[in-house]
Amino acid sequence: MPRLDPFVHPAAWKATDFQGKKNDISVDLSAGHVAALQSALVELKASGKTAPELIGRHDFPLPGIADDIAHWHREVVQGRGLLVLRGFPVDQLSLQDIELVWFGIGTHFGRAVSQSAMGDLVGHVVNVGGQDAKERAYRNARELRLHTDRCDVVGMLSIRPAMSGGFSGYASALAIYNEMIRTRPDLLTPLWNGFHLHRFGEELPGEQPYSAVPIPILSEKDSVPTVILMRGYIDMAVEEFGLPFTDRDREAMDLFEEIGNRPDFRVDFLLERGEAAIFNNCWTVHRRTAFDDNPDPLLKRHLLRLWLNGWDSRIAVDAVDIHKGADGIPRQQGKTTYYAKRRDQVSG
Repeated sequence: MPRLDPFVHPAAWKATDFQGKKNDISVDLSAGHVAALQSALVELKASGKTAPELIGRHDFPLPGIADDIAHWHREVVQGRGLLVLRGFPVDQLSLQDIELVWFGIGTHFGRAVSQSAMGDLVGHVVNVGGQDAKERAYRNARELRLHTDRCDVVGMLSIRPAMSGGFSGYASALAIYNEMIRTRPDLLTPLWNGFHLHRFGEELPGEQPYSAVPIPILSEKDSVPTVILMRGYIDMAVEEFGLPFTDRDREAMDLFEEIGNRPDFRVDFLLERGEAAIFNNCWTVHRRTAFDDNPDPLLKRHLLRLWLNGWDSRIAVDAVDIHKGADGIPRQQGKTTYYAKRRDQVSG
């Protein structure tokens, strides 16, 4: 049975709660913050742990700013679930050192998991596929509809924005669901029951090419809610494998997205150079506008992405764990992020 009581929680916010848009959810890093990060970087490099897979929970200590880190962590995992940190020293560090600092901060929010069959623990969000829908979304320039990723927390650090476009949008899935409780409770059941998701060719040998079980859009266990919104992968599975998708299913999904895209629900902003968004992927859905890159390859849009799961297991229904996987998307030798079988007309 779907939940019929509204969520009363700081993460059930609306865009109208943020009058200053990005400013209302932003923290400006101080000279003390930057000095602490640089000191931790020196210690990390001295330890010889310069590969992400070697960096553990306690390998990037930040004792001087521990209280601030703890406050930021609470805001992401217990509070509104959306935070912007501004002023990363990207002009003072090499790209390799920026990766290490960003990964090190990530260890204070969770354990990094693989983002593709390439096994990338630090995802480089760069345009390699242009408008080609067969390329994974974080490696093309297409518009992305509201969705979630396969982790608990997402971190995005901007090294360089696009020449034009590439704005991010965020909405609270809990607030969207509350609105549907108020206006269309008859459409909640399809969201609760869920749908099979296409696996974009990232399944292991012998596994079926879509999720083994339906993945609920919204679920709850022990009063802990989780959202998983991947409409593009639902549509792909329906299109390619003929899986059931009724008119009522479509109406429920369309309404969920339509509410999330309303101006009073969705907050939009551009991540400028040296700015990072960290958000709770279990309560927040996000999108991206299409963008145009600078013709100079050295000036192309570039962000560093982290997919993080909690160091301690998060409470969720079994289908959520099946979808996310203990370590993210399994690495497979020779596989990339390109799915050649995808039909161009499939949306998402």
